[in-house]
Amino acid sequence: MLRLEHGFMEELRAMVRDRAAQAPTDPEGFIQWFEALEQTGPGQHDALFPWLADYASRDEIRWFLTQEAAGEAGFDDLVALTQVKLPDSAKLELARNYWDEMGRGQEKGMHGPMLAQLVTTLELTPTIETTVWESLALANAMTAMATQRCYAWHSVGALGAIELTAPGRSAHTARALRRIGLSQSERRYFDLHAVLDVKHSRDWNELAIKPLVAEDPRRATAIAEGALIRLSCGERCFNRYRSRFGLE
Repeated sequence: MLRLEHGFMEELRAMVRDRAAQAPTDPEGFIQWFEALEQTGPGQHDALFPWLADYASRDEIRWFLTQEAAGEAGFDDLVALTQVKLPDSAKLELARNYWDEMGRGQEKGMHGPMLAQLVTTLELTPTIETTVWESLALANAMTAMATQRCYAWHSVGALGAIELTAPGRSAHTARALRRIGLSQSERRYFDLHAVLDVKHSRDWNELAIKPLVAEDPRRATAIAEGALIRLSCGERCFNRYRSRFGLE
């Protein structure tokens, strides 16, 4: 399984290697390149999300969220696995991020159970058998980067890409849930990430990525590859979802 996983990751790296190699390797230049992915990265500002917000039916929203829930690898666990033996500055930032994910020690504030509550509210039944392969591939890629230490820097980039790009998608999803009648507490997971991840992204870039690149510029390329892998896997999901909804 590990050999298969490693081969899978190397295929994904091959897809993004050329673009990642163009990323600057100085800290300031790299952060500018990285933050520009919010506009220019694969799958960004996909037409799927405004459509979900304004036009999708309740059943279509339920199908979309079933795919997303089935492919959810658990951001808190991915951060916990990634931070092992990282340099101090990055490790501290990932610890702060993890503490937020864990509701700062309060069970009601934990992000994972918020998503689980939404799954229960909408009576979703996410299973591997009913999940499109693109969503499973995304979850498998994130898990591989966090658990295989040869991809530790890739995982830092992939998780940073999530924080960078999630707010816009979360805001659209929250609007869709509000439109079909869910209460503020029921859509809290997406309302929260539409706002909190803006700060998370800024801190992740400044306090984790920048010091890592400053200490060893070679890390920039791996971090760039990880970010592009995450965004490319997301783009494949969005393309599949739009095809399902007849939006192409």
